[in-house]
Amino acid sequence: MSTEQLQKTALHALHLELGARMVPFAGYDMPVQYPMGVLKEHLHTREQAGLFDVSHMGQIRLHGAGAAKALEALVPVDIIDLPVGMQRYALFTNDDGGILDDLMVANAGDHLFLVVNAACKDQDLAHLKQHLEGLCEVESLFDSRALLALQGPLAAQVLSRLAPEVKAMTFMQFASVKLLGVECYVSRSGYTGEDGYEISVPVADAQMLARSLLAEPEVKAIGLGARDSLRLEAGLCLYGHDMEQRITPIEASLAWAISKARRAEGVRAGGFPGAERILAQQHDGVHSKRVGLLPTERVPVREGALIVNAHEQVIGRVTSGGFGPSLGGPLAMGYVEIAFTTLETKVFAQVRGKLVPMRVVKTPFVAQRYYRG
Repeated sequence: MSTEQLQKTALHALHLELGARMVPFAGYDMPVQYPMGVLKEHLHTREQAGLFDVSHMGQIRLHGAGAAKALEALVPVDIIDLPVGMQRYALFTNDDGGILDDLMVANAGDHLFLVVNAACKDQDLAHLKQHLEGLCEVESLFDSRALLALQGPLAAQVLSRLAPEVKAMTFMQFASVKLLGVECYVSRSGYTGEDGYEISVPVADAQMLARSLLAEPEVKAIGLGARDSLRLEAGLCLYGHDMEQRITPIEASLAWAISKARRAEGVRAGGFPGAERILAQQHDGVHSKRVGLLPTERVPVREGALIVNAHEQVIGRVTSGGFGPSLGGPLAMGYVEIAFTTLETKVFAQVRGKLVPMRVVKTPFVAQRYYRG
């Protein structure tokens, strides 16, 4: 796809003005880094506050009294009892129990507000319309709203200058908040492992809000490069890499995302696509699972590298890998056979014809600092 064919977010001109290096990502022309560079952007987010343009992601509203019940039939998550002003991590599953996408679902009171992945948003919208037709109204906000993420230990300090009430919000709370006179949806969440907020803002006001936040001394613009290294240190999955349609939530080590009410012993057990397989795996276990991996040498291990045992037999594959600036060394996630998932098990990655020793570790690699009150 040529640069001319790529879609542009509402902040595209601002990225160019800030000297961003732009790359194609999920059909959009997106900033991978700014002149400060990925390493400094990463560390700045961990130490102060970073502003990310995540407007390429899909925002969707579900309207109608039956919306919660209708959506619950598509995800292994408790949507019916999701309190007003809270959001929840959810997964669209297919009939085989594989993951179609991961998403956030918020109860805004008079509607449900969804944020889905950029690369999957068209198929997610079609999926919702196909299954929820006649049960609730599905409204796409793809062209009308932008999405900003303000992340880092000083994010609350910064955003509370525009709206003092955001300081009292806790992790996964969601509210309609006026910022610079503009009605925005704000959630206290994010994809970095840090405290922070995601802000849905009308496209026409996105640049004004972004410039105002960047004018604060603690805030720097952060690109996709640092976003990826931050989420990897936080042990968070990336759709299309660490999870996809052939992988179930249990294999992806996301059993925690299956709400108690929807589990085998729950009050509304099953009733979602692939429930039989997913609940059976939850009870019986799986053949392979996602784990954290720390190379014991300073050699980056990238996505796609084969994982082998001491006899050089293939036992898995790396799905995300790179250098962790806060960790100060290489790190990876991948799938290994269940016999090798015990913490501190020694395995090897095949990198350019050499074996790189790694040990299986718990994630997150860097402690998450969400604000829970």
